[in-house]
Amino acid sequence: MGCCGLRRFNRQYQRHCERICRPQGIELLAIPERRGKENAQKEAVAQADGDVIVFSDTSTQIPPEGLKKIVANFADSSVGCVSSVDRILGQDGKPCGEGFYVRYEMWLRRLETKVNSLVGLSGSFFAARKEVCRDFSGDMQSDFRTVLNSMKLGLRGVDDPEAIGFYPDISDSRKEFDRKVRTVIRGQTVFFRNLEFLNVFRYGLFSYQYFCHKLLRWLVPVFLAAALISNLFLVFNSWFYALSFLGQLAFYTVAILGWFQKITTDHALVKIPFYFLTVNAAILSAWWHYLRGNRMVMWVPSRR
Repeated sequence: MGCCGLRRFNRQYQRHCERICRPQGIELLAIPERRGKENAQKEAVAQADGDVIVFSDTSTQIPPEGLKKIVANFADSSVGCVSSVDRILGQDGKPCGEGFYVRYEMWLRRLETKVNSLVGLSGSFFAARKEVCRDFSGDMQSDFRTVLNSMKLGLRGVDDPEAIGFYPDISDSRKEFDRKVRTVIRGQTVFFRNLEFLNVFRYGLFSYQYFCHKLLRWLVPVFLAAALISNLFLVFNSWFYALSFLGQLAFYTVAILGWFQKITTDHALVKIPFYFLTVNAAILSAWWHYLRGNRMVMWVPSRR
């Protein structure tokens, strides 16, 4: 099909979708120029006229009651945005390496909700009040920045354990590295453009959360390297340091072998170290790209 025929087909398909969707209260918003996910969300937010806006990725599967459950949280006037709980399905329908990390992340979010506010939302499925989205950015990570907008308005972000978003794991585990590099770079972009949230006199406990949950996490690879190098110099001082050093070497060896598929990555003893090393290597790569001035606004989604 030629270019003219393709454009004609797109216009016809759009009109067809509009005829189908509008009677059901759904409107198709076509963005003629590709400028990234957040820009498309910004255009949609400008057209939305409800009090609450729900965001979802196309790969996310939402249960029938999911929308009602996540919107019900706004009965609390202190809530500015709500995050779903992630559930990742492997290619065989079983938990994957990331599943352990995600469960840890969900546990942290439950604690943050009880104590104060979330620092970030699940980008695959979250909701926010319309006034929180008025200052919506077309080039910064929406799930992170939405929480910051809420805090500026004196509101907070919470998670709802009953609002669950299911999404499949990436089919090629090698591409997981690229996805995480992209995610960290986009998070760093938001963080360093909003350093005002480190002002503890204005934002109190949230400033501490902002510093620990984001910046200290991104510095974990540096801490790991420091621990390994310092342990090397202490290895002959006592049996404790010797065992500690051997333990670190064994952990990283298993992870590297898992990367090169010398041994199966289906076993928990392999996929946990493998995933841990992948995450921290991705963070190091993200720092390299960010410090060189690279930013991620557009990308090709990984196949799931």
